[in-house]
Amino acid sequence: MRIDGCSALVTGAASGLGLATATALARAGAAVVLLDLPGAAGEEAAAALGGQARFVPGDVTREEDVQAAVDAAVELGPLRIVVNCAGIAPGGRTVGRDGPLPLADFDRVIRINLVGTFNVIRLAAAAMQQTEPIGGSAAPAEKAVAAGASDAAGAGDDAGAAPGDTGTAERGVIVNTASVAAFDGQIGQAAYSASKGGVAAMTLPLAREFARSLIRVVAIAPGIFDTPMLRGMAENVRESLAASVPHPARLGDPVDFAALVRHIVENPMLNGDTIRLDGAIRMPPR
Repeated sequence: MRIDGCSALVTGAASGLGLATATALARAGAAVVLLDLPGAAGEEAAAALGGQARFVPGDVTREEDVQAAVDAAVELGPLRIVVNCAGIAPGGRTVGRDGPLPLADFDRVIRINLVGTFNVIRLAAAAMQQTEPIGGSAAPAEKAVAAGASDAAGAGDDAGAAPGDTGTAERGVIVNTASVAAFDGQIGQAAYSASKGGVAAMTLPLAREFARSLIRVVAIAPGIFDTPMLRGMAENVRESLAASVPHPARLGDPVDFAALVRHIVENPMLNGDTIRLDGAIRMPPR
């Protein structure tokens, strides 16, 4: 699906993975709504993007906040891209030195990372379903015949085609952020792993449900990325984490994440799956 000419909603967009994604989509021609908490640097981020970028302060767990962001995106153009990057990653043993983990701590992680993601999906998908499909619907055989005719005429390459012009009819794409912790969570990550495991687990049923609406759903499971959550760590700790990645032996750059988001949007066969973006790392128990 082509990115230019549509609107996109990115959550957690004032920093890290969300900001890199909002930047990539804006540069590709989308009008982008950045949803993040009121205290985030969203206004500055939107101003830096220029064009039709707009910051909407809000909490992904609040229906009215998310609906306001969806409405803002619809005002800017047909809403076709949603990327969920909002989340938190606190740690805590289930039973630590001070006793059992407070249930409220577990509940907060699940509510923001999983319930918040679903809240955005349900409201955004309802708006997406009201848009007209784009991209055409030619059958593979018909496209093969057409391509053969073009080759015979000496114009068979697609060098002039815009990215996302695939001939597949689509209404939109939803990209969610899981984590490698969904699959190899460490000690102290029970809440975080459960929340991200939920994001991964709901990807296929959502993709199946929205197939009739021509909406794809894909999740990305990042490994260790250089986001604000890691920048507060000591340099020796950061270097150790980077060295633990097999190849490339570095922390992930949010630009890497944004590049995958763009590819997912533009590749119509990516649907219903969770893609690990981790440099082949497998997390140890601790």
